[in-house]
Amino acid sequence: MAAAQTPFFSDEEMKRIEQAVARAESHSSGEIATMVVQESDRYREAEFLGALLLSGFVAIAISVWTHHVTIWTYIPVVCLLFFPMLGVFRLAPRLKLSFVGGRRQQEAVRERALRAFYEHGLYRTREETGILIFISLLEHKVWILGDRGIDRKIPPGSWQSLADQLASGIRDGRAAESLCTVVTACGEQLAQHFPRRSDDRNELPDAPITS
Repeated sequence: MAAAQTPFFSDEEMKRIEQAVARAESHSSGEIATMVVQESDRYREAEFLGALLLSGFVAIAISVWTHHVTIWTYIPVVCLLFFPMLGVFRLAPRLKLSFVGGRRQQEAVRERALRAFYEHGLYRTREETGILIFISLLEHKVWILGDRGIDRKIPPGSWQSLADQLASGIRDGRAAESLCTVVTACGEQLAQHFPRRSDDRNELPDAPITS
């Protein structure tokens, strides 16, 4: 059984983020959702490749140390070590990234963000003005995704600098502060293009979504 994950944000930080979202939405008809996931993909191919290579390396060391450098010793030792080594990569998932290219990580985060956008109903807002700020912790990557109503007025590429700013803040240990800053910046963009209507209502939860 996998160990329970420690929450990334403290209760106090979660409250601050929720309040930042509420303030940002108070000046526009846009809806902002924030989401944090531990990883965007299991990267199973990296788990298996890493476990195989590490098993092979340790098997060579054992064969040399025991003076049994033959294929009949090496292959059984690799087989015996493979599953324990696989467990090592699953317990320390950051090790997997050594076997995953940057492009593969980028695609995994993008696909996970898209899935989250639809799973949590951001596409169902009245004016198609939902926006998702998606954080994937393992990869240290951020994806900001807007619905069609937003994309008609704000080019998707406009969010990249904010995503980079947030990713940098996470790496520097200022995740909550940086997220609140980016939420505020998104709110300013939304207020400029989608001013709040008199009958506007809060269509999505303000609290961060965790997974």
